[in-house]
Amino acid sequence: MTLYRLNRLFNPRSGRALDVAVDHGFFGERSFITGIENMDAVVSTLVDAGPDAVQLTIGQARKLQAHKGKNKPGLVLRTDVANVYGNPLDASLFSHHVPHAIEEAVRLDAVAVCVNLMELPGRPEVREANIRSILELRREATRYGMPLMVEPLVMQDNSKAGGYMVDGDIDKIVTLVRQGVELGADLIKADPSDDLAEYGRVIEVAGDVPVLVRGGGRVDDRTLLERTVAVLEAGAQGIVYGRNIVQHENPAGITAALLAVLHDGATVEQGLAILEESDAARGTAGTSGTSTTEGVQA
Repeated sequence: MTLYRLNRLFNPRSGRALDVAVDHGFFGERSFITGIENMDAVVSTLVDAGPDAVQLTIGQARKLQAHKGKNKPGLVLRTDVANVYGNPLDASLFSHHVPHAIEEAVRLDAVAVCVNLMELPGRPEVREANIRSILELRREATRYGMPLMVEPLVMQDNSKAGGYMVDGDIDKIVTLVRQGVELGADLIKADPSDDLAEYGRVIEVAGDVPVLVRGGGRVDDRTLLERTVAVLEAGAQGIVYGRNIVQHENPAGITAALLAVLHDGATVEQGLAILEESDAARGTAGTSGTSTTEGVQA
């Protein structure tokens, strides 16, 4: 059954997937929900845009699955909640997975579940909690045939970076990705590295486990498309982007551009042209020449 569900995640034309993450409200940080306050509208926009999947929490998944028809995006269910993204950090950190998360995912007709594997400098107890969650979820996921997506997340020291900032050190990423594979991941959702020319190392260490690459911080359209092309050329089988889509001035247009790159082999320039055509149809200006570098990642 695991393979059957994954067949609904990966596009048959390319064998790749675009998963749009909109699970930010789970973590209790005010800045995370900017632009996604109205989840009914966000989900409806994404259903119309047609990515391969949407990543949602147990409290919001019904908004996707309530849409009629068989061609809506698949559901990737976020299974764990943590308080590691604040600035400053709370004195006591936690990370908990949802009880009976896999049963809930089956009831909600999810194509996969997602769980963190976080490395925070000086806070090994968070990584331990994540490992315990992964082991419990792996047991239940095997029982029900539910694909388990592990999200290795290497974070910078909070006092240095502040808030939710990833560490693009390729050696750290490779090490944590490999641990996720060893723990039984069916999918890996990995950070982009600072030097994307080295990203093949992440694909290599993951072996036969498909790697989907996280979006990183909010960037301009050209940078986003260039990054996407680079990780696909390195061997990634998909992307998981959040703010770069849901906080975009034209979510449908940037989704169309990304889908063309993923599934049709479009170039960066072709992707930008698709976005510009969509902007023109909406009567808006694009953001291909701008860059936003806010602290929240996607």
